[in-house]
Amino acid sequence: MGRWSRSVALTKMSFRVIRKDKEILLFPVISGLVSIIVMASFFGSWLLLNDFDIEGMQNNPLLYVFLFLFYLVSYFTVIFFNVALVACSMKRLEGGDPTVRYGLSFAAGRSKVIFKWAVVAATVGLILRSLSSRSGAMGKIIISFIGAGWSIATYFVVPVIAFEDVGPFQAIKRSLGILRGTWGEGLLSNLGMGLIFLALALLGIVPIILAFLYGSLMMILITIGVVIIYWVFLGVLYSTASTVLLTALFRFATTGKVSEDFPEAVVKNPWTAEQGGWK
Repeated sequence: MGRWSRSVALTKMSFRVIRKDKEILLFPVISGLVSIIVMASFFGSWLLLNDFDIEGMQNNPLLYVFLFLFYLVSYFTVIFFNVALVACSMKRLEGGDPTVRYGLSFAAGRSKVIFKWAVVAATVGLILRSLSSRSGAMGKIIISFIGAGWSIATYFVVPVIAFEDVGPFQAIKRSLGILRGTWGEGLLSNLGMGLIFLALALLGIVPIILAFLYGSLMMILITIGVVIIYWVFLGVLYSTASTVLLTALFRFATTGKVSEDFPEAVVKNPWTAEQGGWK
């Protein structure tokens, strides 16, 4: 079985979990809405404090303090709802029947460690942004690779801080350990799923092109509106499915357990599983 077929199989398996608990799709929706409110609140306040002086905003010595606080709140929001989603995914994989309330309650109980991780993530994000803004083209490329490395190193951090009693730096070490020991190729499974959703997203361009070629102004506007809704839905679905897959990989890596939705041959090595394991 080729890599594309395996990506399709893994995506379908994640969908099985989502079909059983459709309410978990609410977590990325709520996270996105809260993130938009946070962004609007922070930058709206910053504009007002600087009398809408764009150039003055960039030269204000308090800019990095403001950005750190923005990153902190933003990361906390995203991680909080990701932990809630991971908790519900784990409960379903273990045969339970999670609810949105269960996920939110679980995340609230982990709010202290989530905040600590948000501080670390915000600090790293601010440092990378600061370095990038002061670098030339080559420097920006190097920093982008550093950022990619950070994302890989922290791939399993969310389930680690959700289910293990460790601090933020221990969580990074734990995430790296899982990657090195079991899931070095597990990242490719998420990449393959991302390519599938990218292909689906690109299909949305087709009706827009047709509307511009053959439709009226009203038809163009309606088509664009429908496609935007389609893209938002795909984003929510991808965020949920990839988190379900992440949880399944983490569960097998740490406990050796599988569920009926993710056969052992699949989670043991998503890219070298025998064909029989994909049934």
